[in-house]
Amino acid sequence: MKKAKKQPKPKKLSKLETRTREEVPEAEEHVAAGVAAGKSARKRVPRSSLGRLDLSPDRPDPVTQLEAQAETRLPGLIPLRYGRMLVSAFTFYRGAAAIMASDLDSSPTTGIIVQACGDAHLSNFGGFASPERRLVFDINDFDETLRGPWEWDVKRLVASFEIGARDRGFKKSQRRKVVLDTAREYRTAMAEFAAMGNLDVWNWHLDVDSMVAGWADKADPDAIKRFRRGVAKAQGKDRLKAFSRLTHVVDGKLRIINDPPSVIPLDDLVPADQAAELDDRVRSILAGYRVTLSPDRRVLFDTYEYVHAAMKVVGVGSVGTRAWIVLMVGRDLGDPLFLQLKEAQESVLEPYVGPSRFNKHGRRVVEGQKLIQSASDIFLGWTTAEGFDGVERDFYVRQLWDWKGSARVDRMSPRTMAIYGRICGRVLARAHARTGNRFALSAYLGKSDTFDRAMADFATAYADQNETDYQTVLKAAADGRIQVETPDR
Repeated sequence: MKKAKKQPKPKKLSKLETRTREEVPEAEEHVAAGVAAGKSARKRVPRSSLGRLDLSPDRPDPVTQLEAQAETRLPGLIPLRYGRMLVSAFTFYRGAAAIMASDLDSSPTTGIIVQACGDAHLSNFGGFASPERRLVFDINDFDETLRGPWEWDVKRLVASFEIGARDRGFKKSQRRKVVLDTAREYRTAMAEFAAMGNLDVWNWHLDVDSMVAGWADKADPDAIKRFRRGVAKAQGKDRLKAFSRLTHVVDGKLRIINDPPSVIPLDDLVPADQAAELDDRVRSILAGYRVTLSPDRRVLFDTYEYVHAAMKVVGVGSVGTRAWIVLMVGRDLGDPLFLQLKEAQESVLEPYVGPSRFNKHGRRVVEGQKLIQSASDIFLGWTTAEGFDGVERDFYVRQLWDWKGSARVDRMSPRTMAIYGRICGRVLARAHARTGNRFALSAYLGKSDTFDRAMADFATAYADQNETDYQTVLKAAADGRIQVETPDR
């Protein structure tokens, strides 16, 4: 593999920059103000206080919270959602973003606001293709994104590493090192971003070649081999792969394969005499989505023709929300395009930080993703659509497969997981530096390991709480309070 260039480090000031700062001191007033705000926040909310888990005395029962979420989802898929969540304490955590958001609302916050991911657990990071066809690594799930406290994202991330490390059977000391490394990388990366220029921060990205070059000598050799195989697999997971696996020809027509419960063609959900009407509805939905694209991308989108659509079950926590896949074809059958339309509901953060400034949740997701991600899907857009029940719902749209890849947590050694934690910590810091006051954040975090240790303490405490909640929901399933369906895959 060709050796990639290292990511840029903070550069020394040029003579021109030094002269400017000496002659025009007010040029850095906003930096000084940010630093002052960060230090003031440290006095109000000591870094060590972030390590406490302060739960409300009237904390809702976790089953009740999950049932409340189920009220807006497809009833027939709720047992499958529970089934996927209850595989382990880690999979439960992945689906319990709403529970954790409620818990975080009781914790101290500094008042420094960023565009939060809202669900920044370790499995919501991964590789995907940039518009320039490079494989980049970044946050890749934005269903819950909203302006909110930066601490909530970091706490969700570090707790996921503690829980994931427990799932792997790591020792207590190994788990703590993983979390400490993750938090330290977030802190030190923020200091580096605070020293960079605005454009440098905005343009910073982590491509996979650079990631391998920077970490290969620190990881297990077997892990590097698996990673490189994973990269090759991700680059093969594209629209042509989706076309070969998800479609077939029926009576001379190209159709998406019926593979329940994961994939069900929409025309199998309505009587045969309504199929044509359904196709017209899908075309109307695509027309609404089209106007949210930039003019140049509309031109590209218009070169594709709609062929077929299906309902698709996705994720762990997302099961029960409405998701469709749409097959389109360009110049011929060798030029397919698969789009995914995924329902966007209220962010789990909204009850605690207030509503989005966008009145459509699909747009909330898209605008948040564009702010956070270093490179976004060229077909990223949003729309609204009326369901079979006559209710209008919000959706965001993206390509189904475009070099998508994720880390195999179930195969990580302690050393590999610690490296992965550092990578995720740096990427999350860049997202927050890009959308919040990085000077205040860096000043708050400081140079000592006080913040790192607080995050490790919090991660341990929340992993314990997550285990308790997991057992509570398992008991609810055993008692028949909730219906559980064994995961299909």
